[in-house]
Amino acid sequence: MVDILLVEDNNELSGLLCEFLRAENYTVSIADNGEKALSLYEKYGARLVLLDINLPGMDGFTVCERIRAKDNVPIIILTARSDKDDKLNGIILGADDYIEKPYDIDILLAKIKGIFCRRLALDVIKDNDITINTSEQSVKIGESYVQVTSKEFELLKLLMTSKGQTLTKEFIFNRIWGSDSESEPQTLTVHIKWLREKIEKDPKNPRRILTVWGKGYRWGD
Repeated sequence: MVDILLVEDNNELSGLLCEFLRAENYTVSIADNGEKALSLYEKYGARLVLLDINLPGMDGFTVCERIRAKDNVPIIILTARSDKDDKLNGIILGADDYIEKPYDIDILLAKIKGIFCRRLALDVIKDNDITINTSEQSVKIGESYVQVTSKEFELLKLLMTSKGQTLTKEFIFNRIWGSDSESEPQTLTVHIKWLREKIEKDPKNPRRILTVWGKGYRWGD
């Protein structure tokens, strides 16, 4: 996953901004149109999207809407369009900020730094010796990384962020696989078993993922 996806059709401007961003040690992907932006995001992901509105073909509003429908990645719109309706549209579609061109590069870099500092705090979930990072989709027990699948990660995140609550099997299944999923509810039981084998000292006597008989599962205290 890259740090920043820069979507800008002005090659000179995108090249200059990319230099500034890389000088700050950010990894950057560049797209000069909406279709390429979505393709890069689907393939590599990003921790932040810098998005122009006036793009050839698919405009930035559509890109913003499609990314926001799937993810809550921070999006900053960078555009020459200063009309109030455009600003409102960008915010309504899910942009976190709307910055008019020409902008002060130092202010933009400060905003980007602030977003990453806040996201870092939100991205890390820790309970005793287990830590998950939602932006990296990584799991650590102590200092050792544990390899999990995307579904196992989502399941673990849901349980950890619901500590103290008993979650029914139906609720968990619908949240992770979707109520219209073609997967069978038994899939949940299998994934719980696999996850326990990876994070429990004794999978047959789990201390983290507890079974609440007749109801569902609960993250252990």
